Amino acid sequence: MRCYDEMRQLDDAVRPHYARFAKWLAQQGGEAIARKRAEADLLFRRVGITFAVNGDLSGTERLIPFDLIPRIIPRDEWRTLEDGLRQRVRALNLFIHDVYHERNIVRAGVVPAGQVYTNAQYRPEMQGVDVPLGIYAHIAGVDVVRAGMDGEFYVLEDNLRVPSGVSYMLENRKMMMRLFPELFVQNRIAPVAHYPDLLLDMLRSVAPAGVDDPVVVVLTPGMYNSAYFEHTFLAQQMGVELVEGKDLFVDDNYVFMRTTQGPRRVDVIYRRVDDDFLDPLAFRPDSALGVPGLLTAYRAGRVSLANAMGTGIADDKSIYPYVPEMIEFYLGEKPILNNVPTYQCRKPDDLAYTLAHLPELVVKEVHGAGGYGMLVGPAATAAEIEAFRARLIARPAGYIAQPTLALSACPTFVEAGIAPRHIDLRPFVLSGKTVTMVAGGLTRVALQQGSLVVNSSQGGGTKDTWMVD
Repeated sequence: MRCYDEMRQLDDAVRPHYARFAKWLAQQGGEAIARKRAEADLLFRRVGITFAVNGDLSGTERLIPFDLIPRIIPRDEWRTLEDGLRQRVRALNLFIHDVYHERNIVRAGVVPAGQVYTNAQYRPEMQGVDVPLGIYAHIAGVDVVRAGMDGEFYVLEDNLRVPSGVSYMLENRKMMMRLFPELFVQNRIAPVAHYPDLLLDMLRSVAPAGVDDPVVVVLTPGMYNSAYFEHTFLAQQMGVELVEGKDLFVDDNYVFMRTTQGPRRVDVIYRRVDDDFLDPLAFRPDSALGVPGLLTAYRAGRVSLANAMGTGIADDKSIYPYVPEMIEFYLGEKPILNNVPTYQCRKPDDLAYTLAHLPELVVKEVHGAGGYGMLVGPAATAAEIEAFRARLIARPAGYIAQPTLALSACPTFVEAGIAPRHIDLRPFVLSGKTVTMVAGGLTRVALQQGSLVVNSSQGGGTKDTWMVD
């Protein structure tokens, strides 16, 4: 399958924004690059940049493979991408507010009521709750791909619940600057190191009304969570406390943190715990990760949560097909970034098409994440396709299907040398009083030849992302 090459044009000429890097790369020997890669692995392990794979009962921590060849985006392309992401996240926040308040988009028939109010991610407890600045998805990690020979950007999915990966974006940049400082002298690369400052400013901006000097904490499920490194990293970078549910309690509808000096009021919680586990009195009573009474304090406006409870309704894959219409409905604008064409298997015609073309399509669970619960038709065996067909027929509303995109490829250092591998991009968008983002993101790379699955849990790696003049 031919695809857009990030570094080279069709005639094999190097694209202008890669010219300096390509010249530098040609001067490097394979052994020198291999030594640098080994050094990077050692440093990442020493710092503790590992992740746990969900379902791996051995509990083994793994390194996410880091590739030394950056993904480079020129400023004009980045500006289009940034404008499209800001537009999209604004519309998604308006949608979440609307479904928990006026329900105008449902009344207008743009989004079916059943897709919202019977959705597993809809939280009736949030109905009528006003949140600071009307912002629900304060941190959004939007997955973007380039496809087709012209390299058009498409949004693959919106991650609005507890999006992860930003620590790898920051550590990848630190690693590249340490290993190859000369590249940062030769190229005008936009910085990303100020992301924790932007994050803290945004979190402070959404504190409850009347709080002038808010106390911010990061709430983690604990050290066994696959993203625990990121939780500790961000708390340390922002200079705020990392807490677990047992460190917090609610009294008189205020949230307090236990400290050696006594209770201290908490105003903003950057939570990395899923909705279901946040408050055992309101959601799962068996949760030991949350804070009893947190929902009541939240509904009373005494504490802010980022992201808000109930944001999952807007990043569910069954809602994804309606985002372009949301942009037009709420903003009166045409979408700058397109969705990937999507078949909703709950619709009889879409289901019939999907069943007839399974070997050609990617089929995903609407609530799935991390590359699990999906079928990549062109890479599946006949037996896998037939087994998935049975699951699809049994529960069609639980799936969407999309054409298999020829994701863009970027040169990657693999065992056989430098070879193209498919990539995606997750920029991080912060929404508070303003919508901000750093000029970069987490580039994920499918390290297996021909693979389109970039998730770290499925063997993918990461690259540094450069926005250059």
